Amino acid sequence: MGGLYERLKAYEGQAAATAGAGKDLVNEPMIRHWCEAMGDTDPAYRGPDAVAPPTMLQAWTMGGLSGHTDRSGAYDELLTLLDEAGCTSVVATDCEQEYVRPLRPGDAITFDAVIESVSDRKTTKLGTGHFVTTRMDIHADGELAGTHRFRILKYAPAAAKPQGSGAPPAARRPRPVINRDNAGFWEGVAAHRLLIQRCAGCATLRFPWLPGCNACGSQEWDTVEASGAGTVFSYVVMHHPPFPAFDPPYAVGLIELAEGVRMISNVVGVPYDKVRIGMPVRLEFLRVEEDLELPVFRAQDGGEG
Repeated sequence: MGGLYERLKAYEGQAAATAGAGKDLVNEPMIRHWCEAMGDTDPAYRGPDAVAPPTMLQAWTMGGLSGHTDRSGAYDELLTLLDEAGCTSVVATDCEQEYVRPLRPGDAITFDAVIESVSDRKTTKLGTGHFVTTRMDIHADGELAGTHRFRILKYAPAAAKPQGSGAPPAARRPRPVINRDNAGFWEGVAAHRLLIQRCAGCATLRFPWLPGCNACGSQEWDTVEASGAGTVFSYVVMHHPPFPAFDPPYAVGLIELAEGVRMISNVVGVPYDKVRIGMPVRLEFLRVEEDLELPVFRAQDGGEG
């Protein structure tokens, strides 16, 4: 495998895309849609002096369904080499962004990408393979605006462990990630209370929990308890891919609470194909495993619309 790694390392520094061009100028409609989807009400993203949210950096370089025609052959050659070595599966692992200057409506986006690094062979729970990192330098009207690093793992899937004579253990649902910023929310769930953050500076409610206020920047806050009433603001029906512990198809809703904030949760008490936008729902807490309860929303009578 040493020879393979030397061949992989030879691709470091080679271009992955050259003189790429964003398919759209930075524009107000895309900024507005992004802010609505993210619930970001920062006034910096509106008005005659608006800038784009920094986290939209990648949005301006994406190729959409038709893709880009400016990707180099080197990146495809690298992935083909990994395929031939048995690393036929791929998973995105992480990305890093650096913001150099704000993007404003009317900016023309160009970009160049390079294969920055290929790791030696790593063993993970998914299997063994190599991490491949690309770096994209994004320019606005010729001026460096930001850098986006994207890392994938190309791996050979680990062999499934043989099952014993007994029934296989039931798959566990993913555990929520609890940290110092959202621990209070999960403490509320454990007590069957759905808590919403409220800014101590401007009284703006926010969800999900964040360390600071999007409206005024204050880091001081308290909480209010949601009444439990809400409506389906939007939804998707999950068919594929299948995930352990989930039985597709099932509905995942974006619920607008009576207090005005929105959260993602399951819609229960009604078949997945009967969920409708505007459907009234009511909060309840569902024990999905012995050590895990989750807030879900039950469709109300007459809510099939």
